Formats: sequence, C-alpha cells, structure tokens
Amino acid sequence: MNWTAWAVEHSTQDQREALILVNAEASDDEPRAPVMVNLVLDRSGSMKGAPLSAAIEAAQQFVELARPDDFLGLVLFDGVAEQRVPMTAMDARGKQQMAEALEGIQTGRGTALHHAVELAMKGLQRTLVPGRRPRLLILTDGEPSSGPDGTEAFTALGIAAARANVSVHALGLAKHYVAEILEALTQPSGNAFEHVDGPEGLNEAMGGLVSHLFGQVASEAQVSLKPTGFAALTCRHSYPTSVEGDAIIARLGDVSRGFARRVLFSGGILPGQWSVIANGASRERGDLRQQTVEVERVVAESARGRVVQGIAHELELVSAETSAWLSLARKDLERAEGQLEDAERHLRAIVTLTPEGLPVRRHLERLGDLRLAVERGEGDIPLLIRRARSANAGTHVSQVIPLQAYRRK
Repeated sequence: MNWTAWAVEHSTQDQREALILVNAEASDDEPRAPVMVNLVLDRSGSMKGAPLSAAIEAAQQFVELARPDDFLGLVLFDGVAEQRVPMTAMDARGKQQMAEALEGIQTGRGTALHHAVELAMKGLQRTLVPGRRPRLLILTDGEPSSGPDGTEAFTALGIAAARANVSVHALGLAKHYVAEILEALTQPSGNAFEHVDGPEGLNEAMGGLVSHLFGQVASEAQVSLKPTGFAALTCRHSYPTSVEGDAIIARLGDVSRGFARRVLFSGGILPGQWSVIANGASRERGDLRQQTVEVERVVAESARGRVVQGIAHELELVSAETSAWLSLARKDLERAEGQLEDAERHLRAIVTLTPEGLPVRRHLERLGDLRLAVERGEGDIPLLIRRARSANAGTHVSQVIPLQAYRRK
C-alpha cells in the first residue's frame, strides 16, 4: 500500500483554511486477495425478460472469473428470499453448482429486499474462510414490497453488516429501485452503489465491480489525523468517521488495484503555525500494517494543489447536482435553477484548475442533462435522480468505478 498526503492552505473571506487530501493506493504488482461474495439477485416480476437475462449473464461472468480459492454463494429473491447456493469454493464442482442455479431462474412476485440481505448475511456468517472479508453484491431494480420498506430499517441493516465486518456492494437498475435504500446498505461499509440506466449497461457496470472486487489488495484501510493549530477539522467525504481523543479517523474500507481511495479534510486555521500528524493502516494478506504518512504542503497553483482544490469543488458539485434533481422532481424550478447554477459554478472552477484524474467530461454530460431538464421542466426525472444519487454516493466515498468494457474471459 502506498500512502501520500497533500495539504493546501488558502484564504477565504474571513479566515485561513487548509485542505488536506490523503491518498491510499495499491501497487499494480500486489497479489489480489481471494474473495468471498454472496450474490443477491432480484428475480421480481419487473426483472422479467431482458433485465433478468442481463443480470444472469453478468453473474455468470462473475463466476467464470473466480478462482478455486474464491468462495461464492447465490441468494434469489422475489416476495421471498432463498439461499439457492450456499457459500462454496469455486472449483469445478462449485462453478457447476452456480451455473446450474443461474440457468433455472424464473421471475416471481414481490420484492423482499430486506429479508434477502438478512439471509445473505447469515449465509456468510455460517462459513468461516480465514483471511477473507465477507461481501454482499446486490442487484435489484425494484422498490421493496415485502417486509420492511423504510430507509430506517435498511440503515440499521447496513450498520449491522458493517459491524459484522460484511462489506455491502450494490447495483441499482433503471428507475424503480430506491436509491436511499441502496445508499443506506452500502455506505456504512465504506462503499457506494452503482446505477445502471437499463439492462444493456449491466455487463459493463458489473465489469467495473468485478475489477474492483477481484483486484482487492488491502482491507480495513483507515487514516487518522491529529491536527495542531486548527479551530476544527472536518472529513469532507462520507466514509464512516469518528473522533478518538485528539484525532479524527476515517475508515476507507477496501483498496483495489487501479481504484485509489481518497479522503479530504478541511478546517479553519488559528493564528500562528499549524501542522497535522497523519497515520495510515490497512490489513494486507491477513497482517495489519501501519505507517506514518508524510503530509506534503503544496502551493495552490501546483499540479497537486489543483487536484486537492478540484476534489473539494467536485464534492460540492455533485451535492448541488443531486439537490437540483430533487427540487426538479418537486416542481420547484426556481430552487432547481439556483442549485444548478451552484453546480455549474463549481464545474467552472474545476475546468479552470484542470486537475489530473477528475472525470470532467462525465460532470459536463450530467449537468448538460440537468440544464436541459430545468429549461424544459421535464425529462425522465426518476431515472436521472437515481443516476445523480449514484454519482453523489460514489464521489463522496471517493470510489467512482470507471465503466470499462467487460469481455468474457
């Protein structure tokens, strides 16, 4: 694991402020950790036809990439949930078992998402595979209709999963799933949920998740900052965060090859000198590794300084964008216009900074869709709200998975 930290000082209207960006990145030559994943697949009536076929194909490709030392399971749910395949080593026999289960799936009625996640967690906790962090991968297109359906219940379930060391990942398909529920399930374990507009995009999106899960090098990554000379220090990303003594700790979760984790802190500086002591920790191949992270002070105009400032603007951009879509859904066009202008202001700042590695084109495309919808007062609002919420969730846990073409191996 490679840890770096860059700090930029700048002045606002009434005080000096510091931005501190900590990066955790896995080396490309690090061996990947074996995986233990329970697949949770929605087979409700709305998945009939192309959505279910695409989901099954994506799951089959997931199975094909697994090695004999990987463990996979399969939970299917409609109005009831069933652990169709228990956690099984993906040797030839295990792969055959998964393949047969995936071939015979039929759609039903209802969407018992809460029960499915509970059942999948129990399935993981009945099997101990030393050195593996158990994971859930949920694919759903529907709103819960059987069992608990409120965000509070799923928030409690997501927290319970994180406390049990279960990492939850999710793919939401089209415009009928509840984005708040997927965020409630994934965020406590330091993940975002991914949005897919339709079944034609499932393989590509699953490819990104496969790369993430099958490229994991470290788990339980966290960073602690002990500041001196600050009025306060805030974690700007939405990682699970706590204050212990005089240090703030952000738990970043897992780090995979090609998917660096970033966490931004900011705070007002008191008169005089300031400093930060940073420490990173992660579990690699079963061993807990810790290191002191040197905080490099960089000038605002430098390449690294522009990256730090660009990420700060990006966090504000996606928050304003998501709020604008919600205002548009409530037919509050004046408020949506103001929030869009705020998002565009942050985008202009990013374009001016030209920071390396930020998805400027993706932001331009999304804000273009938003501008068109605001001006017309119409559009596929439910779909675009979910797309924006997914972008917001991904940005705020700094785990935006690039959509890359996924080919069957």
